[in-house]
Order: sequence, then C-alpha cells, then structure tokens
Amino acid sequence: MDFTETTLESRSIFEGKVIKVRVDRVRLAGGQESEREIVEHVGAVAIVPVDENGQVYLVRQYRKPLEKMLLEIPAGKLERGEDPLECARRELTEEIGFFPRTICKLTFYYSSPGFSNEGIHLYLATDLIKQDTPGEEGEFLEVLSMSLDEGLAMVMSQEIEDGKTIAGLLMAKRHLRS
Repeated sequence: MDFTETTLESRSIFEGKVIKVRVDRVRLAGGQESEREIVEHVGAVAIVPVDENGQVYLVRQYRKPLEKMLLEIPAGKLERGEDPLECARRELTEEIGFFPRTICKLTFYYSSPGFSNEGIHLYLATDLIKQDTPGEEGEFLEVLSMSLDEGLAMVMSQEIEDGKTIAGLLMAKRHLRS
C-alpha cells in the first residue's frame, strides 16, 4: 500500500542560521487532511576518531536545548554545497586538533525523520596527525580520550546519551573488529 502524503500547501514560519521551520498541509493516504511541522537542516557530519593506541576522542560541551553537558564524538554542520568528507576533516581538526590521514564512511542516517530532514554522515577517522588549530569561535569544548571499550561502557551506563555518539561508537567497534 502507498502511504505517500501529498503536500497541498507549504508555509515558512521561521528561518534561522541553523534551521528553517515550515508547516505543510497534506493529504493523507486515506484522503483526510493534516498538518506536518517540518524542521529543515542542511545536514551534518560526525566522526569517531581513533588513534594508533585505540583511544577514541570525545568532546564534552554544553547543549542548551537540554540544559546540560553532553559527551559526544566530534561533529558539525555542513555548509551549503560542502562535501561531507571535507567537512568531516575540517570539523575533526577544529574540534580536537587532529587531521585524519585515513577516513572511511560508516553510514548515513536521518536523525529524527518524524519532524526533520537532517541527515548525518558518520565517519571513522584513524591515522591521526596532531594539528595546531585555533578552534571555532564561540565553541567551548573539552577534549577527552578513552578506550573504545570505555566509551561503550559509558553508552551502556547512560553516561553517553547522544544518539550520533552511541551509533558511532557501536559502528566503529564493529568496523575495527572486522
């Protein structure tokens, strides 16, 4: 059965630096009409950086929507038209001061498809080279390193709550094992 929703009308209600929000009036598969609130996002990258000793680098930062600090893998928003691989290299260098000689794509996924079109390109970065970089203005991060197994234990104990970090650590472990 086809459950496609046909857009009857779309109106923009907010345009910010990071997101746009619109409301679409749609016709459902059964013929009824409904409204969908949609957050538009250009997309992002997230990177699991693992050094030659098996240490993974994470960043601790304050997340205003949650009003708390989170421990996350390095990540960042794509610029319009930017190649995700180049964005991953740039973000990794800006956030933790390492450039990856080797980087491979683990997956692509949608973060919250019930209300947003944000897609995240997830990478594994290895063979890391230390770079002196000033970081991004207005971004306050603490860089931490730990073994991949320690990171996964933090996922299981719910000390790591960020979705991209959970997915990234699990996928990196499986990729490095094979």
